[in-house]
Amino acid sequence: MNNRAALIRRSANQLVLMGVALNATLAVIKVLSGIWGNSNALIADGLESAMDIFSSFLIWGALLYAGRPPDEQHPYGHGKLESLAALTGAIFLLVAGAALALSSGSEIFNQWFRDAAPRELPRPWTLGVLVLVIGTKEVLYRLLIRHADSIGSNAIRAEAWHHRSDAITSLAAFIGISIALIGGKSWASADNWAALFSCVLIVRNGVSMLMRSVGEVIDEQVSPEILSRMQTVAAEVRGVTGFEKIRVRKSGTDLIADLHVRVSGDLSVHEGHRIAHAVKDALIAGDFQLADVTVHIEPDAQPPTENHVI
Repeated sequence: MNNRAALIRRSANQLVLMGVALNATLAVIKVLSGIWGNSNALIADGLESAMDIFSSFLIWGALLYAGRPPDEQHPYGHGKLESLAALTGAIFLLVAGAALALSSGSEIFNQWFRDAAPRELPRPWTLGVLVLVIGTKEVLYRLLIRHADSIGSNAIRAEAWHHRSDAITSLAAFIGISIALIGGKSWASADNWAALFSCVLIVRNGVSMLMRSVGEVIDEQVSPEILSRMQTVAAEVRGVTGFEKIRVRKSGTDLIADLHVRVSGDLSVHEGHRIAHAVKDALIAGDFQLADVTVHIEPDAQPPTENHVI
């Protein structure tokens, strides 16, 4: 990992910890505001923030451990822990979205089909609490997503989307409470309908992150664009005549590549070894954030000679 990526990772770790502290504070504020302000949406939102604390701690710990260099027991490094953290974060996001959808759907069902009495309207000042929450969470999302894009970390991206999902649910609560306050008790379920809509966005992003994380865990091939760029760089090395195979997998924020490059079949072992090192050095020096490169030399097919022994 280069120095810039290490600095960005360190900064992202600090932001994750800041998010933990803010989640704890906002969870208390939202739950108490929901109780005093007669808003079930705020109480549910606060409980979701409390659950996010555990998820954030898992991601923070995994990010710290994933940054360790390779050792004897882990020669490929510890980057897969970051992929597992992203997987965990995506699952938490899906669970939070499903739980919110279940809670909102249950209240709608009770009011529509069981003629449950409309609950008391929320207090107007709860809207101010939600504005504070939405602004804080959106700022955290934007800071973390910028770091995630800079170093290619799905774990940090999952943590960023936890904050964005919190902002979405808070926005849904704001819209629902506003409609309820304007329309009266007959519109008391408006916040539940708004919450259901927000759940669609949360679950959609959770599924997307889950698929990306699973791809990293099972060593999915990187994008064709990255493969093409690597082949271009390697082909410029003197002595390389072609490629037989190229495999690149993601490990945390870094990539690990295995290449089979073709060279002239009549080269000496020393010359083939030099070409392999030159290919590796060229790729490491490129803008690929490669942790390691293994280069295997494949000789071009040579026509048999009189002295060829089968």
